[in-house]
Amino acid sequence: MTTEPQADNRRARGLRLVTVLLGLTVVSGMIDAVSFLGLNHVFTANMTGNVLVLAFAAAGAVYFSVPHTVTSLVCFLAGAVIGGRVAVRYGGARRTWVRVTLAVEAVLVGGAAAVALAAPDADGTLYAVIALTAFAMGLRNTTVVKLGVPDLTTTVLTRTLASLAADSRAGGGTGRRTPRRAAAVLAMPAGAVLGAWLVIHHGLGPPLLIAAGVTGLLALVASERE
Repeated sequence: MTTEPQADNRRARGLRLVTVLLGLTVVSGMIDAVSFLGLNHVFTANMTGNVLVLAFAAAGAVYFSVPHTVTSLVCFLAGAVIGGRVAVRYGGARRTWVRVTLAVEAVLVGGAAAVALAAPDADGTLYAVIALTAFAMGLRNTTVVKLGVPDLTTTVLTRTLASLAADSRAGGGTGRRTPRRAAAVLAMPAGAVLGAWLVIHHGLGPPLLIAAGVTGLLALVASERE
């Protein structure tokens, strides 16, 4: 029989995980603002956008870079593969698993920030930033998918928006998860606004540095014991 303290601890862990995933959603908004505005209209968190970019380019649309987009897709998939292996190794200890994944993500995004700050005009900087951030997002996406927390994918909002509308009282539902869904819908554009403002006024490095720092803090929060 579950005791009240155990139930309270489980609720606290669940709330902490939701907080971490909402924080990561903000980071995703920042990352995609950096990649789309500063890396030739490439996405490194939202792969749906990259698939569409390749389709537009195949139809003859200009202003898109196929090599940059392919680099992002390949590195994202590589990160997802590694994320799957990390899940197999540490999946039995969720706290360790999430901490390791987010710590690696923070290091990768921090590395991208360091490259952007050290060599903003170098030919290889765009590819390095794309590769590092896309790999980090692939690693994280696999982790989030395997965690299976409803409505908090951290990188896409289409399903969350549909669920928010369909399950609302106006849609005939109970609205039980409306606060969580609404928070996710607001978190990503909040990160995107901040990331876009920083890119426009300060370049690629500062938003990536902030994203790395926030992810590192979230790793600590995720691994904190009661």
